[in-house]
Amino acid sequence: MRVVVIGAGVIGLSTALCIHERYQSVLPSLDVRVYADRFTPLTTTDVAAGLCQAYLSDPSNPQEAHWNQQTFDYLLSHIHSPNAASMGLALISGYNLFHETIPDPSWKDAVLGFRRLTRRELDMFPNYSYGWFNTSLIVEGRRYLEWLTKRLTERGVKFFQQKVESFEEMARGGANVIINCTGVWAGALQPDPLLKPGRGQIIKVDAPWMKHFIITHDLAKGIYQTPYIIPGIQTVTLGGIFQLGNWSEANNIQDHNTIWESCCSLEPTLKDAKIVAEFTGLRPVRPQIRLEREQLRFGSSNTEVIHNYGHGGYGLTIHWGCAMEAAKLFGKVLEERKLLRMPPPHL
Repeated sequence: MRVVVIGAGVIGLSTALCIHERYQSVLPSLDVRVYADRFTPLTTTDVAAGLCQAYLSDPSNPQEAHWNQQTFDYLLSHIHSPNAASMGLALISGYNLFHETIPDPSWKDAVLGFRRLTRRELDMFPNYSYGWFNTSLIVEGRRYLEWLTKRLTERGVKFFQQKVESFEEMARGGANVIINCTGVWAGALQPDPLLKPGRGQIIKVDAPWMKHFIITHDLAKGIYQTPYIIPGIQTVTLGGIFQLGNWSEANNIQDHNTIWESCCSLEPTLKDAKIVAEFTGLRPVRPQIRLEREQLRFGSSNTEVIHNYGHGGYGLTIHWGCAMEAAKLFGKVLEERKLLRMPPPHL
């Protein structure tokens, strides 16, 4: 049983790992291969700040809230493990700031210690009148991808740096099941008018005195359009750019200035921070994640495709729940083909 995963960002690698962990013991013929034209450090995941926080608005698919919770719980279970540092995983607390009172988010019980800000806390942010404080998790994309790659390599999963031009190419090459984790580029394999790039640009700075994340919100402007400051394990990420439909992966000086000026206004001590890197990435924006099976026919054979893409700016926040769902769909394929000797563990 050859499974080809297309895409080597956090969605592709976590899905490959989840499938291999759950089915290799009951399907000895399982052969998982990962194909991608970009591997770390050149994926969208590598650009992400890595804060585990879902969007403020409730997802149109209620399952997404469940997948977020599963991912948070999975990462939290590793927080005191020997693997935490190599995973790029750490606890982090911080602030969400608003210009007006808004309802608590649906994820308030998923994170740790969620509460509304006191008046004294709001005095630190004079341009904002309302906010929340909570503890969450940071998972640094580049370290996490390296950790996932190591885990997969140890399990015998093979990697191929190759641009996949079509599902048919993989099917005719021997793939029985294809897992489509191509993110913002999924439309090149199968047209999807709902999928659009949400271009973001970030600045990484050396500012070790920054210990808390600060995310600002302007409901009129929409998500990611206002400054955010997210400390990582070694550097601090500054952002606040979201351009729907913009395919440019080049850094833009105007966007640089917007980020720098707005973040320094929010936290003036950043003016003394040394800039160490700057990146641009394309979030795979879709009204809801596409996570479903599809059967395609090439010649005389049927090939199963499991789509898992469209995670917007919250791929790291939701990846493991989606990987588990994709693994369940894969299990159904095996059941229908009568290939399972016994039920897989953990599903």
